Amino acid sequence: MSDAEEPRLTSLAHGGGCGCKIAPAVLRDMLAWTPQGRPFADLLVGNETSDDAAVWRLNDEQALIATTDFFMPVVDDPFHFGQIAATNALSDIYAMGGKPVFALAIVGLPVNVLSPRTMGRILQGGAAACTAAGIPVAGGHSIDSAEPIYGLAVMGLVHPDQVLTNRGARPGDVLVLTKPLGIGVLSAAFKQERLGKDGYRTLKAWTTRLNSFGAKLAGRPEVHAVTDVTGFGLLGHALEMARGAGATVEIDAEPPTLPGVYELLQAGVRTGASIRNWASYGQDVELPDDLEPWRRDLLTDPQTSGGLLIAVPESELKAFAAFARLSGEGVHKVGRVVEGPPRVRVVG
Repeated sequence: MSDAEEPRLTSLAHGGGCGCKIAPAVLRDMLAWTPQGRPFADLLVGNETSDDAAVWRLNDEQALIATTDFFMPVVDDPFHFGQIAATNALSDIYAMGGKPVFALAIVGLPVNVLSPRTMGRILQGGAAACTAAGIPVAGGHSIDSAEPIYGLAVMGLVHPDQVLTNRGARPGDVLVLTKPLGIGVLSAAFKQERLGKDGYRTLKAWTTRLNSFGAKLAGRPEVHAVTDVTGFGLLGHALEMARGAGATVEIDAEPPTLPGVYELLQAGVRTGASIRNWASYGQDVELPDDLEPWRRDLLTDPQTSGGLLIAVPESELKAFAAFARLSGEGVHKVGRVVEGPPRVRVVG
């Protein structure tokens, strides 16, 4: 089969990117059927707080971080698809304060529909992201699948006493984000053929930017909690942080946003996942009465390979922002943690 005869990758999938994630409420109902195993002393982080990865203590100096992440195409270019999916999977290691060590590829492709070259380019894109992170793709598993699927299982290391989680935020902390919002909106516009070249360049640039800044946060006492903002949107991941903290998280109604996203939202572009997200956790979110519906869509927008959401004391914000700049990272204040029940309040 020639490349010219192949369908668009995104046309072969019913969803794309982190918008493929099962809605939080459905996932919660599924996990309720999972039997609770006996406690393991060396399991430092499991699935109790919906964190980004599992962490297992190996010895007094090392803990293993393990994660897996895969999804269907968010773009049509096979190399970019692989690169984005791998970058997204690596983010979970960085969000725990770890450094990735190696990855295994997770591959499901319609072998009678796509050419060997196209399938190979997906793998090349994933390998390129891993090379940028300084790790090998050491193996993997593949199946013949009706819809294209690609991702990674990634292993990383961190000191057992320096593991970062989503549950350590405290009242008095502010929340900062390392990437603007709007990836889901741009990807929806792309699938609808409403995204121009500049918009695509923006989409590709931000989704292939590694969250390696997270590895520099391990052991920093001012960093109380970290998570990456992906499929559940900013509100969903802020809610996980609120539940972990046992406190209320306030989120700004106008967070930093990628160029062109406001215009697309106001034109009615949004993802199905943003609707499912709100249906899943909206009962735990308080919105201003005058908030425009499209602004809510932005706050629930699924972020494929989104940024790190970091909780630091407000008194440390200026120094932390300077540290981030010296590390080549920008941070944007998007909220705060206050006394109250574990829920989210949108303000402003």
